[in-house]
Amino acid sequence: MGASCQEIKSAYRKLARVLHPDVAGEESAASEFIELHKAYETLSDPAKRADYDRSLFRLGRSMSSPSGGSPGYTSRRWETDQCW
Repeated sequence: MGASCQEIKSAYRKLARVLHPDVAGEESAASEFIELHKAYETLSDPAKRADYDRSLFRLGRSMSSPSGGSPGYTSRRWETDQCW
């Protein structure tokens, strides 16, 4: 989530070399390569990445507990209430 654009690009290129259908030779390699490319398109565009991050945040909050808080934490302290 905190990766820079350069880190994303580097990881994409590394995985693309491994998953490319001409290199991998497996039948599933083409679909995996397409999924990788779609993920890179989303993460390399700042607007799409922000939308994706927001969707993960909403998903995480709705799955953590019915009230939207963190499960297992009943009290709050000053240190945890601050916006870092």
